[in-house]
Amino acid sequence: MTKEELTKKLISAISLGCDKNKVDLENMLGRLKEYGFQITDEVENSDIVIVNTCAFIQPAQEEAIMNILEMEKLKEKGVIEKIIVTGCFPERNYNSMKENFPTIDAFLHLRENENIVQIIEGLYGLEMSKPIKKYERVLTNSPSYAYLKIADGCNNACSYCTIPRIRGRFVSYDMDDLVQEAKNLVARGVQELILVAQDTTRYGEDLYGEPSLIKLCERLSKIKELHSIRFHYAYPEKVTDQLLDFIVKNDKICKYLDIPLQHIDDKILKSMRRRLGEEEIRSLIEKIRTSYPQISLRTTFIIGYPGETRKQFKKLCDFIKESKFDYAGFFPYSREPNTASFFMKKQVPEFIKKLRVKKITKLQNEIVSEKARDVIGQTIEVLVDSFDQNSGEYIGHSQNMSPLVDFNVRFVDNGNINCYTYVKIKIYDFDGSDYKGEVV
Repeated sequence: MTKEELTKKLISAISLGCDKNKVDLENMLGRLKEYGFQITDEVENSDIVIVNTCAFIQPAQEEAIMNILEMEKLKEKGVIEKIIVTGCFPERNYNSMKENFPTIDAFLHLRENENIVQIIEGLYGLEMSKPIKKYERVLTNSPSYAYLKIADGCNNACSYCTIPRIRGRFVSYDMDDLVQEAKNLVARGVQELILVAQDTTRYGEDLYGEPSLIKLCERLSKIKELHSIRFHYAYPEKVTDQLLDFIVKNDKICKYLDIPLQHIDDKILKSMRRRLGEEEIRSLIEKIRTSYPQISLRTTFIIGYPGETRKQFKKLCDFIKESKFDYAGFFPYSREPNTASFFMKKQVPEFIKKLRVKKITKLQNEIVSEKARDVIGQTIEVLVDSFDQNSGEYIGHSQNMSPLVDFNVRFVDNGNINCYTYVKIKIYDFDGSDYKGEVV
């Protein structure tokens, strides 16, 4: 087989897991496209399928296994030729996966992502070409926004988390490289950059000797055509007054913060190895609510952590009532091997975790429905992400909503609206999951 024959193969990808994992896949697809491969969204019409997996918790691994098994069935039927599994799952379970999935053609360690072209060449018996250094990322979501991955790995060593074992220690990416990547994305029409890392607020400590997220954002803000910048996963102990002031004063920074809190009870927070206790967390949230009210807050909590009592869960529910977060996610604790919490006594039964998640989610839904009343009647700027052929509605998000994880804004227009642009929308309803509006 020649290179020309190989590049006639169609490649598709299944993307699982977080937005950081998505960026890894988009870079792989960029290398493949630069080599000459055609990328398709249709798995059953492709020759090679990449399954980009997550392995953070057990449900994510189960989802990965389900997708791998489905691809194996297609391969057995002769629909596809090669299956490549990438991402965190093979990194976490490399030897066992090779043993349990013998028909998979290649399992990639994370460090091998950049050699995806050479690995495919090897699968077809070709001599390996030189690594591809220059390429254009293939965006797998709406081109109105893109994720900018500013670091990998984590140093926080939370008791329940597998990320440091999978991804290694925290490593910041070079600021000049990030600015250049941002310029390239904006030149392609991207309006909003979402900065992601396991801990964005730690950015630059390893490279520059101090937290450098503000310096990075200052440089990104100078990109003339870039409309807005958002960042996720700001660890609470590093959300400083300086950072909050910067968010409010810089016109290009979305007035939005994603701060994973995980719990409010001191005993549980200490066991989780979180750095802030209850008093400090309450003080931080109160400060943001009173001094920076324009900032919308998203957070996440783990429910049913080992030893969590009814009293501690009630304290968390009361905290949710008091804090009135704009968005909050609740996840049942997942007992993961090779984490400190795996060996803890007083594991909470699964049925209790499910009941507690259901209860606290209902509570949060009541809060957001109440807060939505304040939005109804307002006119907000919305970035149009897509058009829903089935409903005939445009779908977008504002600076106070992060795409895919928060609410959408849906509206109907006569056809004069262009996707991937900004439009003024007057909100007239909220159905519990999306806002409804009309073009001003």
